[in-house]
Amino acid sequence: MAVDDVRRPGAYRPGRARPGVTSRVTIASIAAQAGVSPATVSKVLNGRDEVAPATREQVQQLLDEAGYRRRQASKRPVGLVDVVIATLDTLWAVELLRGAEREARRLGASLVLTVTHDRHDQPREWVKEVSSRRTDGAVFMVSRVSQPVVQRLRTLRIPMVVVDPVGGSSTPAAPVPRIGCTNWAGGYAATEHLTALGHQRIAVIGGPPEMACSEERIAGYQAALARAGIPASPDLVRHGDFYLAGGRKAAAALLGLPDPPTAIFAGSDEQARGVYDEAHARGLRIPQDLSVVGFDDVDVCEWITPRLTTVRQPLAQMAALAIRTVLQGPPPSHEPPRMELATTLVVRDSTAAPGR
Repeated sequence: MAVDDVRRPGAYRPGRARPGVTSRVTIASIAAQAGVSPATVSKVLNGRDEVAPATREQVQQLLDEAGYRRRQASKRPVGLVDVVIATLDTLWAVELLRGAEREARRLGASLVLTVTHDRHDQPREWVKEVSSRRTDGAVFMVSRVSQPVVQRLRTLRIPMVVVDPVGGSSTPAAPVPRIGCTNWAGGYAATEHLTALGHQRIAVIGGPPEMACSEERIAGYQAALARAGIPASPDLVRHGDFYLAGGRKAAAALLGLPDPPTAIFAGSDEQARGVYDEAHARGLRIPQDLSVVGFDDVDVCEWITPRLTTVRQPLAQMAALAIRTVLQGPPPSHEPPRMELATTLVVRDSTAAPGR
């Protein structure tokens, strides 16, 4: 069996060359250090699943320490970028893909699309498949990217970027470029707009609490309340799922309170649609009885009645930057960057002074 190897100046260790003498780092030598078979090391290098997590971590650490790099068949680009996305059922997903496809086409590449349907195991299946072919990079638009997936892509020398409109605290600890928006500033702007209109009972519906973007938007909401001198009430903070059903369920709980809110910052445009549905079912008028603010600024904001006031996050630009980053490399830095694009409040017809 042919053995991939690299040569590097070797630091002295037992069984290795003397200091100052070039040493050979091979699959066999890594296997000997780890106490496993060369076949196991090869499986780690090729991103295969049939290795225990602890063994994989030990082998990967030895590979990293040795400076081992898997030999590539060719360094020439193939004109393909893999995009792994959670769902196609939302308008924000469509906007992300629109921006990604446009930028890939501009740079002479095509997209290979994988939809996880929110299954956390599917990226592992995707890694097995991508290990058998070539790609110029991987862009993740999912809430979780596991550490083993990141390690395997690093071993395969596949550039990767996480786009996190739904990114979470479970984003991998290994350094990976991330692209997002100014979620805290967006939450602040949405809430400041409502306080400026005179609202005192302002509720927020975030996404799942483990998602960093959700907690950042809620933190911005809380900061704006504090700046306006309005006490924050735990009863007015709810978590949804960033989808319509989650928004409606949270709105039902909020509007069923003995002292319901006069305004709701919904945390996503999909959740804002759920708030609209629940308000209409209760005979409430928007904005006369209830003001609503969303987050995203997808096309539906102009279609629904009344037109939705929202925080615009530049989804297409975020996706385009991700494609550019994997194809051309991130900006020079000692650490992979966290790149944030600015959010903007877009005032339409769904907000007004309370009791108007």
